[in-house]
Formats: sequence, C-alpha cells, structure tokens
Amino acid sequence: MDKNKKQGILYIIGAGFCFALMTFFVRMAGDLPTIQKAFFRNVVAVFVAFVLLLRSNEGFRIQKGSIPGLLARSFFGTCGILCNFFAADHLHIADASILNKLSPFFAIAVSYFILKEKANAVEWLSVVFALIGAAFVVKPTAGIKSLYGLVGVAGGLAAGLGYTFIRYLGRRGERGPVIVLWFSLFSCFATAPSLLFDYHPMSGEQLLFLLLTGLSATGGQLCITKAYTKAAAKEISVFDYSQVIFAAVLGWIFLSELPDKYSWLGYAIIIGTAVAKWRYMMRRDIAASKET
Repeated sequence: MDKNKKQGILYIIGAGFCFALMTFFVRMAGDLPTIQKAFFRNVVAVFVAFVLLLRSNEGFRIQKGSIPGLLARSFFGTCGILCNFFAADHLHIADASILNKLSPFFAIAVSYFILKEKANAVEWLSVVFALIGAAFVVKPTAGIKSLYGLVGVAGGLAAGLGYTFIRYLGRRGERGPVIVLWFSLFSCFATAPSLLFDYHPMSGEQLLFLLLTGLSATGGQLCITKAYTKAAAKEISVFDYSQVIFAAVLGWIFLSELPDKYSWLGYAIIIGTAVAKWRYMMRRDIAASKET
C-alpha cells in the first residue's frame, strides 16, 4: 500500500471520529430545538470557509452556471442535517450514525436521474441490502421509535442527494470551500427565522457543546476533503463507516447506550454490504487495468 493511500485512510478515519463527536455533542447539548442546534453547527463552518476563501487566490468567485447546483446541494444538505440531528436526539447515536451512512447507497439511485450515471446489478443489489439493514435499525414495529428511525433514513436520503450535487459541482470545477460556504450560509439563513421566533435560552455548557458540534463537523469536513486529495474515493470511502464504531463507543461510555441485537444486525448488514461493494469495485478496476 502506497504512502498516500495510507494517509488517506488515516484522514478518513479521523473524519469518522470527528463526525461521531459531532453527533455526541449534539446529544450533550440537551433539550434544545433541532433547528437551533443546526444553526450553531453551521455558524462555525461559515467562519472557516470564509477565511479559507479570503486567503485563496480566486477569492469568492464561483464557476458560471453553478448557482442552481449550489442551491440544490445547500437545500438537501440542510434537510440532511436537520433529520440527522433530530434522529441523534431521539435514537442511540450509533443508530443515528448508521442511518446517516445510508447516503452512499441512496446516491447510487439518485445519480441515475441527476448525473445520468448508470449503476450495474451489483450496485443496485447493494442498495436493496442496505435498506434491509436499515429496517433492522428502524424496527418498523417499535412504535414512535420507528418514526424517529424513518427520520434518520430521510436524513440519509437527503445527504445522498446533497453528495450527488457535490459531485455534479466538482465536475464543473467548483472549489470545496465555495460549496461549504454556500451550504453553511444557506443553512444559517434557513434556520435563523426559527431562532428569532422560538429561541430557547442556553446555559454556558449548552453553548459550549454547540460550538464543539460546529468544530467537530468542520474538522470532519476538512479531514474528509484531505483524505480524497490523497486517494480516490473508491479506494478509501469504506473506512468512513468507522464513524459508527466511534459513535457506539461514545454512546456506551458516556450515555450508557447499548444498541439491541437488531441494531447490531442492521449495522453488520449495512457495513458488510459497503465492504462487499468496495471489494467488488476494486477487483473490477484491477481487472479492467489488466485488460488495457
């Protein structure tokens, strides 16, 4: 394994740890509205992206024709955050994390319509197995808990749509900090009206946890961006599922959360499907390179 790939794996595992911390800090912020938590999570990202663009040679310039894609990414990304934070407040944080990690499978489906990328039978089959795994986590007969789980699934779908538009923008040559700034600003403006009319006073501890949520999310974004500059996504993306392990450990140690046997089975199916798909893609690429 070459040096860049090793570094890419380390960075993406670091991103998984940061995003697990983000979910943990969201829960630790306590009984605050989901929209209020999302606002403070994005304020930090706005600041970081603004500074990065301010120091760049191209400044705040965007590519011609990128605005519709930027708005679509921002809208679906905001929906994804709201659903993910709501799920994190009502489910075990490991459950919320694994449902959010359905996004790559949903991206396979929506990419067919948005990017005209045709998936093969193996990729479509992976989507089916991922949804079966999600069913074990959601537990449709679990009453109100199952509704919270469905919100988490919706968050995974919205995130998948958001990531698809990131790929669309990347094809157009749009820069990462530009996408982050638009997304974060959009999220702040979308959630600000709720804060004006339904602001819940926060203790110093709650404010600290929300700022840590933003810092963790920003750290995760920076790590995952760095990871994909070191190695191709198809080579290292499977290691992003380390977030679920980190979330399970944090939930167990600090929140006394222990997922039930059905959730563990769901984790195994979803992560196992991701690993199997990753190995299939790697073998297919190796075979294709030998033919050429």
